[in-house]
Amino acid sequence: MQVFLARNPDEVGSADSTPIEPFDLNHFFGEDGKIYGYTNLKINVWISAISFHAYAEISFQETSDGGKGITDLKPVLQNIFGENLVEKDEFLEAFSKECQCISDVVTNGNSIKRDASGEDDLSAEIVRVELQGAAAYLYSRLVSLVLLLVEGSTPIDITEHGWEMLLIVKKAELESSASKFQLLGFAAVHHFYYYPESTRLRISQILVLPPYQGEGHGRLLLEAINSIAESENMYDVTIEDPSDYLQYVRSSIDCLRLLTFEPIKPALGAMVLSLEQTNLSKRTRSSIMVPPSDLAETVRQKLKINKKQFLRCWEILIYLHLDAENLKCIDNFRACIYDRTKGELLGGASGTNGKRLVQVPTSFDEDTSFAVFWTKEGGDEDNQTVQQQPEDLATQEEQLNELVDNQMEEIAEVAKNVASRGKDKLAA
Repeated sequence: MQVFLARNPDEVGSADSTPIEPFDLNHFFGEDGKIYGYTNLKINVWISAISFHAYAEISFQETSDGGKGITDLKPVLQNIFGENLVEKDEFLEAFSKECQCISDVVTNGNSIKRDASGEDDLSAEIVRVELQGAAAYLYSRLVSLVLLLVEGSTPIDITEHGWEMLLIVKKAELESSASKFQLLGFAAVHHFYYYPESTRLRISQILVLPPYQGEGHGRLLLEAINSIAESENMYDVTIEDPSDYLQYVRSSIDCLRLLTFEPIKPALGAMVLSLEQTNLSKRTRSSIMVPPSDLAETVRQKLKINKKQFLRCWEILIYLHLDAENLKCIDNFRACIYDRTKGELLGGASGTNGKRLVQVPTSFDEDTSFAVFWTKEGGDEDNQTVQQQPEDLATQEEQLNELVDNQMEEIAEVAKNVASRGKDKLAA
């Protein structure tokens, strides 16, 4: 199955169509992700970049029931594209009939002003709209692209109060174009009530269309959302299940913001100095690089970066300020990442943090039935967690080190990006 994005009728069925690489189509096709009963089957799907209708062209040599039946393709395609899936004539007509689909939303939205940098596309504009009326109709057309391109995505409930959408668009390059605007990408965000009288801004979905990826449009959407949160004094900004790449972009943006945030500099300098002057290779207790609690609150209040995200950026900023050639310093940093990860997974330096695992009488499978309870530190140590064998501990240590190595690579990757984009800020 191949999927293409067509910007005009002439691209439909031609080599000029932009191919889309779906994240994973298998889960749409039954439990085993397979299609049965066809010889030389080809499925080509075109999605209009104007109306976001879809048209599927299916061809095959023959069908035969080989014992597992013949897969009915129509309900599978409708499960992906819904009512957007139309016949070819209607699909082609929609390029002209529904050419105002994007324009109707843009003209009714509010343009967000931004400070453009040298790397930005100056022709791109970000428009903010409530997710209702024409905007809700446009979103319903975009759902199929979200399902195809975003791992584990599901449509949002646009009938729920508090949804809005940010569109990044630019005017059509050709005067002959049926649509005044090209849609480059969008983000769906939700306003959550936060007790007693505040609002959290949660990013539920963010997508840049394949032809425009790698041009910084996703970064512009995230920066616009941060700007909204600050200007409207929201509690903080969160992201629902971000992909690895989205988290990479988000952390890069937030680290760049934090580099020029004066309140962070004394504590950051002190932590870097501590790692340079100590030796954690023979530590007798866990060492973690936690910032002062009041600093995390200041960052949340001023920059709207939530605590979990700030702690992630804090480690990246520390690494960024370390001398990469000072092996003792880097080893100290890794030791802190190791202790923090071990604490998160196993409950701290003790390995249990008061958590107990006990077998319980049950009418179910005894091997999979147990209870976990927690006691305050210093409680009765009898009947402690089920003892692990040496080979289990060795495997656990190996897996833990592998996880730490992966985190070190992720931190280094973001730090490298921040260093290349924020040389002037680091110099300051």
